[in-house]
Amino acid sequence: MTQSPPEFLELNGINIALRKRAGANPGIVWLGGYRSDMLGSKANFLDEWATKHGHAFLRHDYSGHGESGGEFHDGTISLWLEQSLAVFRQFSSGPQIIVGSSMGGWIALRLLAELQRLGEGGRIAGLVLIAPAPDFTSELVEPKLTNDQRRQIADRGYMEEPSEYSDQPYIYTKALLEDGRINQVLKGVIQTDCPVHILQGMQDEDVPYSHAMKLVDHLPVDDVTITLIRDGDHRLSRPQDLELLGRTVSSMAGSIQPTPSVQ
Repeated sequence: MTQSPPEFLELNGINIALRKRAGANPGIVWLGGYRSDMLGSKANFLDEWATKHGHAFLRHDYSGHGESGGEFHDGTISLWLEQSLAVFRQFSSGPQIIVGSSMGGWIALRLLAELQRLGEGGRIAGLVLIAPAPDFTSELVEPKLTNDQRRQIADRGYMEEPSEYSDQPYIYTKALLEDGRINQVLKGVIQTDCPVHILQGMQDEDVPYSHAMKLVDHLPVDDVTITLIRDGDHRLSRPQDLELLGRTVSSMAGSIQPTPSVQ
């Protein structure tokens, strides 16, 4: 499918790139992972799904990612959450299903909490979380830091480690780690007031499936389903994984009364 050029939302001097597709509600909103962009295989699959089934679809790149402006080094959970909230409120209307991948699962949970604080929590009709990585900075990154990496962070404000997904290394800044503690969600009951479906690979070496099970423990009062893919890795981008994602989103969308959208 040919990609249309993005639109841009200027927020605090940074141009945030986004793409939106008009359609019926519930719409689908994509939140990508750390160092991922909105033209990845899962996001493009959902765009095709939305086109086929007539649903609205919205996606964007965080600052320092993809087609958005800003520097990656300046990114924090709070900043990327602020951008996601602004895009969501300005470019979507009515009930939405949030699909969050990896770090996007963390952003999704924080986005929901912010909307609840604003009295708009009812806008979220459901959450589909793919290999969700809430609190990954404190739960998955910091415990594994070597003494040398800690010295790098103290001396220059960031550390690097190789990425198997890109020629560019993962960069973790002191600001990101400190801000991650402010945005922790695995500290008590997470009240979503909507169905949650988690898709998790059991061969995921980046976000182990035990982390997804820990998240489930913090969602005790909601309609929560977790699907474990025995041979699935972190990406969950194989044809069978995308087919499962489509079935999951279809099932959730089918349980919600569709309404016309003006997007």
